[in-house]
Amino acid sequence: MKPVLVGIKRFDTSLPLPAYKSVGAAALDLVARLEVEIAPHAVGYVPLNIALELPEGYWALVAARSSLHKRGLLLANGIGVGDHDFRGDGDEYVAALLNFTDKPVIIERGERIAQLMIQPAIRIELQEKMQFVSKDRGGFGSTGRS
Repeated sequence: MKPVLVGIKRFDTSLPLPAYKSVGAAALDLVARLEVEIAPHAVGYVPLNIALELPEGYWALVAARSSLHKRGLLLANGIGVGDHDFRGDGDEYVAALLNFTDKPVIIERGERIAQLMIQPAIRIELQEKMQFVSKDRGGFGSTGRS
């Protein structure tokens, strides 16, 4: 599979470019550009040191690294979505991190905190219907129950 060419700008060139950390990795690791202290039960904004020029028809997904919860942190918005048109010279990607602990958490400059995936964007056309043919399934935890 031919790699998709993505333009990237680092705001601090002394920090590394995003990188795949293993042969089978699906996402590139992103690092904090600045040290940020996040107060207990608060959201802190951590700049990720990149702006992107995504090719037309693609979007960026920013997710928390799987170990982030061990620090008492979650990505406040679940996942981050970077649209194709979020591509200005100063459009730095930022992670909004929620500290769910009772103590401050410090994110160190250069610490790997998030992951970046580039995905094709599929545009859809909605077809509104008054009723569906299939019966209702029941919601959360209902699969396999009668």
